[in-house]
Amino acid sequence: MEGPTEVSAPVQAAYSYCEAVTGQQARNFAYGIRLLPTEKRQAMSALYAFSRRVDDIGDGTLEPKAKQDRLEGTRELLDRIRHGAVDEDDTDPVAVALADASRRFPLPLGGLDELIDGVLMDVHGRTYETWDDLKVYCRCVAGAIGRLSLGVFGTQPGAPGAERASEYADTLGLALQLTNILRDVREDAGNGRTYLPADDLAKFGCSAAFHSATPPPGSDFAGLVHFEVRRARALFAEGYRLLPMLDRRSGACVAAMAGIYRRLLDRIERDPEAVLRGRVSLPGHEKAYVAVRGLSGLDARHVTRLTLRGRS
Repeated sequence: MEGPTEVSAPVQAAYSYCEAVTGQQARNFAYGIRLLPTEKRQAMSALYAFSRRVDDIGDGTLEPKAKQDRLEGTRELLDRIRHGAVDEDDTDPVAVALADASRRFPLPLGGLDELIDGVLMDVHGRTYETWDDLKVYCRCVAGAIGRLSLGVFGTQPGAPGAERASEYADTLGLALQLTNILRDVREDAGNGRTYLPADDLAKFGCSAAFHSATPPPGSDFAGLVHFEVRRARALFAEGYRLLPMLDRRSGACVAAMAGIYRRLLDRIERDPEAVLRGRVSLPGHEKAYVAVRGLSGLDARHVTRLTLRGRS
C-alpha cells in the first residue's frame, strides 16, 4: 500500500536525481514509467538507479576482485536501506530515494540481492550449458526486477489469479532479458561474455561465438535466432497474464515496456544478422504507438480474452 504523498525537499531531490539517471541511461524503461502516477514513477526510478549502479560495477573496467568488493559494499548499503538506517539527509541520493520508496511500497528488497548475485555471475565469467542454467541468471538480473516492480504496481483488489502475479512478473522479466541477450550478442562477445546456452549454440553450429558482422562459417545463425525468438515469445505470452491484474496506468507501463521489446523481437526475427551489425532499436514514433496501445488497455483486454477462452 502506498504511503503518504508528502515528500521532503531532500527526498524530492533524491528522486529527481534518480529520474535523471533513468532518463539518461534507460530510454525504453523511462518511456514506460512516464505513464505512471508520480509516486510510482519515482519509486521505479529509485529501483532503476540502484540497479544501474550494480550493473555499472559489473560492466566496468575494474579487476574482478575490485568488482566483487564494490558489489559486496553495495549489498551492505542495501542492508542499511532494509533496516531503516538511511536518513533523508544521507549524501547518497539513490539510497535516500530507495529507502523512501521501500517505506511507501511493499518492495521485496531481496530481489536486489538477487541482482547482485547475478552480476557476480558476470564478474566470475559464468557460462550456461542449458536454458535451465541460463534461467537462473535471468531470474536474478531481470525476473527479480519484475517482482520488485510488482511491489510498486500492486494488483487490483479481487483480480482473478492474483496469487500468481509474482510468477508472471518474474516470467516477463525473463522474456525481456532473453530479448536483451539476443539484441546484444555481438557486444557481449566483444566483452568476452556468452549468454546463450552452449547446447543451443552447438545445435546450430554457433559455438565459435560472434566476433564479426557475419555469422560463424557453416552455422545456421538464423535458425538459432528464430529458435530463441520462439522461446522469448512463449515467455511473453505467459508473462502477459499479469496485465489484467494491474490498474490501468500500471498495466499501461508494463504493456509499453514489454511491447517495445516484443517489437524488437519482430525486427530481429525479420533480419537475424542485424544483431551482428549493430544495436537493433525502435524509432520514437513506434514507441509512442506502443504507449498509446498500452494506455488504451488493448493488450490487457486481449490477454483477458485469451485467458477466458483457455478456461472455457
